[in-house]
Amino acid sequence: MRFHQKPMSSHVMELPRQIVIGEKNIGNIGKFIADLANPKKVSLVSGDHVRKITYEKVVKSLTNSKIKNVWHICTSNDVSATKKTQRDIKKDKSDLIIGIGGGRSVDIAKMVAYNLKKPFVSIPTSASHDGIASPFVSLRGDKPHSIIATAPLGVFVDIEILKRAPRKLLASGCGDLMAKVTAVRDWELARDDTGEYFGTYAANLASMSAKIVIENSKNFRKKPDVRMIVEALISSGVAACIAGSSRPCSGAEHLFSHALDYLVPGVGLHGEKCGIGSILISKLQGQDWRKIVTMLKNVGAPTTAKQIGLKPEILAKALMIAPSLRPERYTILNKIKMTKEKAIQLAKSTGVL
Repeated sequence: MRFHQKPMSSHVMELPRQIVIGEKNIGNIGKFIADLANPKKVSLVSGDHVRKITYEKVVKSLTNSKIKNVWHICTSNDVSATKKTQRDIKKDKSDLIIGIGGGRSVDIAKMVAYNLKKPFVSIPTSASHDGIASPFVSLRGDKPHSIIATAPLGVFVDIEILKRAPRKLLASGCGDLMAKVTAVRDWELARDDTGEYFGTYAANLASMSAKIVIENSKNFRKKPDVRMIVEALISSGVAACIAGSSRPCSGAEHLFSHALDYLVPGVGLHGEKCGIGSILISKLQGQDWRKIVTMLKNVGAPTTAKQIGLKPEILAKALMIAPSLRPERYTILNKIKMTKEKAIQLAKSTGVL
């Protein structure tokens, strides 16, 4: 039985005002920020390594644009560490907050900006996940999952810096892109089974982000197209902005990843877990899971539990508890009640175990 689709409650489409993608352009960040928001003072959130490789050029560029700046080093994205960073940044009395780094720094800056009602700018230094341009963050807490914060006012990408990041991070970003294949199918399922609002445009944009990378992945074995991958991650983040929810980007595969965060914190990168989750979930959905395996192998991303140090019993438990992390989010795991035996058999049938 197909449910009548419920009308969607109003939501604001908060989209990035400006996105710049260039090469060796980090020295232009001051002008970009000045043109975007004309702030007198900014707070920057980064990890220690990223600060070392970007500090000199970023500070010089901001100073040349007459923008005062204060740096904050983050070491963890758990809730208590984020609250401490927020208290520190509040003292800065800055006009704008910048996240510069990988997933953790961007997520923390995004969350703090949302809580302090300040504009936020994203400067990714690796293409490891789609939070680059989305309004969602993943923080570690009692029940890890994506929560809504604020979309970036601007996104500034220096491809040269992304190219210097470990290949593993780029592969992780491709894993996060594969999640769009299963997330959109889960969203369609929720529309058909429960009448949930379904945004065709947002869904197609997210699907396209994954499709383009899948179609070109055979060329990535020798030299991945970093620009193509980062543009796909940005467009899938924008799809979430348009949808007003993480639906087009996050389904059962993300719940699986978050369940692993809960059970075994620190095992595997976010995108790696989403990639493996996409293999499992796409098989459950009746999709061509082999094309996801091929794509992940082409970029050097893990396709087995062993590659990220994940034990079979933990994998099975993660699939079983995944729906409980977000009971309101209907996915294939609500339709197919998972048991330990089913989970192990599914993982073996796809080569994940």
